[in-house]
Amino acid sequence: MRKSVLGFDVTSISTTVMDNIGEFIGNGVTFQLISSTVADPNNGNRGKLCAEASLERWLTKLPSLTSGDSKFRVRFEWEVEKHGVPGAVIVKNNHASEFFLKTITLDDVPGRGTVVFVANSWIYPQSKYRYNRVFFTNDTYLPSQMPAALKPYRDDELRNLRGDDQPGPYKTHDRVYRYDVYNDIGEPDAGNPRPTLGGSEDLPYPRRCRTGRKPTKTDPSCESTVTLLEDMYVPRDERFGQIKKSDFYGFTIKASLNAVVPGISTFVDCTPGEYDSFKDVLKVYEGGIKLPKVQILEELRKQFPLQLIKDLLPVGGDYLLKHPKPQIIKADKSAWMSDDEFARETLAGVNPMIIRRLTEFPPRSTLDPSKYGDHTSTITAAHISKNLEGLTVEQALDGNRLYILDHHDNFMPFLVKINNLPGNFIYAARTLLFLRGDGTLAPVAIELSLPELRQDDGITAAKSAVYTPTSNTGAEAWVWQLAKAYANVNDYCWHQLISHWLNTHAVMEPFVIATNRQLSVTHPVHKLLQPHYRDTMNINSNARKMLVNAGGIFEQTVFSRMYSFEISSKVYVTWNFTEQALPDDLIKRGMAVEDPSSPYKLRLLIEDYPYASDGLAIWNAIEQWVTEYLAIYYPNDGVLQDDVELQAWWKEVREVGHADLKDAPWWPEMQTVSELVKSCAIIIWIASALHAAVNFGQYPYCGFVPNRPSVSRKAMPAPGTKEYEQLERDPEKVFLRTITSQFQALTGLTLLEILSSHSSDEVYLGQRDTPEWTSDGKALEAFRRFGERLVDIEKRVTAMNADPRLKNRNGPVKLPYTLLYPNTSDKKGDAAGITAKGIPNSISI
Repeated sequence: MRKSVLGFDVTSISTTVMDNIGEFIGNGVTFQLISSTVADPNNGNRGKLCAEASLERWLTKLPSLTSGDSKFRVRFEWEVEKHGVPGAVIVKNNHASEFFLKTITLDDVPGRGTVVFVANSWIYPQSKYRYNRVFFTNDTYLPSQMPAALKPYRDDELRNLRGDDQPGPYKTHDRVYRYDVYNDIGEPDAGNPRPTLGGSEDLPYPRRCRTGRKPTKTDPSCESTVTLLEDMYVPRDERFGQIKKSDFYGFTIKASLNAVVPGISTFVDCTPGEYDSFKDVLKVYEGGIKLPKVQILEELRKQFPLQLIKDLLPVGGDYLLKHPKPQIIKADKSAWMSDDEFARETLAGVNPMIIRRLTEFPPRSTLDPSKYGDHTSTITAAHISKNLEGLTVEQALDGNRLYILDHHDNFMPFLVKINNLPGNFIYAARTLLFLRGDGTLAPVAIELSLPELRQDDGITAAKSAVYTPTSNTGAEAWVWQLAKAYANVNDYCWHQLISHWLNTHAVMEPFVIATNRQLSVTHPVHKLLQPHYRDTMNINSNARKMLVNAGGIFEQTVFSRMYSFEISSKVYVTWNFTEQALPDDLIKRGMAVEDPSSPYKLRLLIEDYPYASDGLAIWNAIEQWVTEYLAIYYPNDGVLQDDVELQAWWKEVREVGHADLKDAPWWPEMQTVSELVKSCAIIIWIASALHAAVNFGQYPYCGFVPNRPSVSRKAMPAPGTKEYEQLERDPEKVFLRTITSQFQALTGLTLLEILSSHSSDEVYLGQRDTPEWTSDGKALEAFRRFGERLVDIEKRVTAMNADPRLKNRNGPVKLPYTLLYPNTSDKKGDAAGITAKGIPNSISI
């Protein structure tokens, strides 16, 4: 695949011309087969090389604009009796530009039949490398099983990928995987610093990819930033292609326009920059907002040299701010306001892994009493008894009928600082829910707390108020509606910052780096895990550049603002790798109990818990696939213990990638096959199903801002005040002026739309982008069975969503839960866009 097909680089035409000239003078692409069975004593007993062979018909195979792939022939002079069996190949690019090499297939090799080399790699001009590019056949070898003639090449390749002798800064063509701390989020030179995360007890964090960029002038410990249109370094083969790159350019421009175009702030006539009614909010989806002619747009269009970027910029009169209607309001525009939907989303929404079973009443705090005093909840039995279907609180507790969404301790330590920021008025929320007889949840009390600093002893106490459902109308009903909104503000921030960013994107990057540094591409664990790393480093680098950076979209739109990463660092202290396994997580949260008689060895206490029900089926399929696959290569624990690459990989994950938690007692010792099975299953689960569950529902659920606001800006109106009188007169206006502002909402919508979209080149769980990923028939058969199980799960999900007895599957909004619908049966990329369905292999967006 030529560069001109995937890229939109203006140099592609000139480099193609140079390539053609090179073809005439005898340069080109050459290949040398390497023997796996015959060593060359004159070359350090490395595998014997054949003569170089050139790619044929490069000149006549002109680049195609409609199809990316081109197929070429290469003729090798190879004698099996003399050279043995080919096991690797050296590829040299003597052209002026890079190309993407997918596979090399040898037909009719005596004694072997077809031999396939899987590359899936960018090949730059030979002058860019200090070494030869070597690719192995798709055979699988543990280090001790690697043919002796190929072992030096295997060792060389790992050493090149580590690049420990290359400090950087790294160039586009580099393939170096190294670690660094998060010291590139702030902009000290612009007066907008952020603390370094990682490498200290106070601010621990997972490691990210090292770029080697120069330090800032103001703070030598911080790495300099890049502009929006500059690429942040990640190893070349980790970068995504044109589709996702153009999506991100489009997002950046749209988000920037939201901030700079004056027309945006005036489309609501009576109050610039604010929504006045839900009808105003719906304008974004129903017809869009027409943009007046603005000179700044014309200036922006002139600044971008690429036609692709120009095409993304609107002209005067365009309906710029038009977004697709989120699924949450497609069937019913007001059902999101119901208590039933509010509660259902704790089980089948975008953040369904926070709810836990209540085991003591009233709920207690785990905050340090020497700093915070007693933060025990002020919710009493009198608050909730009337909504427990005749049960006492004790009976409800004993019957596993009370549950809690508890963000009190999560945010209370930060609220003094956060509420001193302009435009913020944030409560720390506790929400109690009751499991009704029909299997649905109902909110029975919401406690909203503010920090109150006591002058006498310096304790940060809690000033709390409790709100309960009401059958009254008018202002009382809207007070309850606001209480749910404040609780959702807490949950939105936690979802984006912890459930999504920290617990999937950030914690996964060290595994990507360690796998490439320590496990050869021929290693069975590398072959198992590699599909689940696709695009992760690239999307994380983009996030550090424009989403989670100082002043980035996250800080603009979510209430935690500049304290976001500090909060996530404090949470990372409690991260536990083994508890990321779904069964462990459910048991920890009290949502399930062990039950040997149940299919998954545990029983859900809320039977109709869509995230857990679908998730357990996915987890079981992943675990079974991993078990079958690894059994092929590790017949016993001794083989695993003697695997030097595997042991080095796990040691590096623990001691370098997650160095700040290296002494945690929960890390598997990696001495048994069962430990490896569970660890690989957890990695695959995080990268695929867990990320899908928290990511692809963002726009469907959060795209209508009143349902999932990201900020609260005003206090709860109290009876007898002017604010309460306003709530009585114009409740929608008060509600909308309390939550996320219009600017924040519009900026956030653009982000959510991009992040929730499946690309047309998506590769889903149970699929591989290269069918020849292994030559091992047993592995291929096990993978086929895995795919069949996932298709069965799809049928199961469809049937459950159609079952009227399972009320949590669709809810009042009639939005079926399909975030953990595998979509393995999709073969043609037909499920692109915002579908709220499908589990990609990796954290790719």
